[in-house]
Amino acid sequence: DIIPNIYEKGEDPFILVLDEVSDVRNFGAISRTAECAGVHAIVIPDKGSAAINSDAVKASAGALYQIPVCRVHNILSAIDLMQESGLQIIAASEKADKDYTEISFKGPLAIVMGSEENGVSHKILKLCNNNARIPILGSIESLNVSVATGILLYEAVKQKKTGN
Repeated sequence: DIIPNIYEKGEDPFILVLDEVSDVRNFGAISRTAECAGVHAIVIPDKGSAAINSDAVKASAGALYQIPVCRVHNILSAIDLMQESGLQIIAASEKADKDYTEISFKGPLAIVMGSEENGVSHKILKLCNNNARIPILGSIESLNVSVATGILLYEAVKQKKTGN
């Protein structure tokens, strides 16, 4: 119901999908960033995701009261539905061929972020229109999922605002 309502308002849907992000503080921080970036909804699987509890609300600075969180039984089906509704699906992946700055985040969009342990599942990566890599220049292998989410969300915001 959320996506048709967004289109009816004359807006392009901007959805965040979290594939088994399990840390409550990361989930809260991600929710805060998503709300600030204008994300319309967060989609999470009903199993393997962080609890939506007082710690998550606190870490979100109240953003979880503002942004709808949709728990789905099958995240692959949810992504299929988003694609059928005209959304481009972009997943974060360390193994992606393209840096996030080489990808268009314009138009109806869902960004998929993976779990702290395993990243985005291979089944989901195969469904996506694009996979985006955030370059790592130091010796640590990856960014915190909350930080990585912020980078991709605000790349989308930048491109939508500037047209680049």
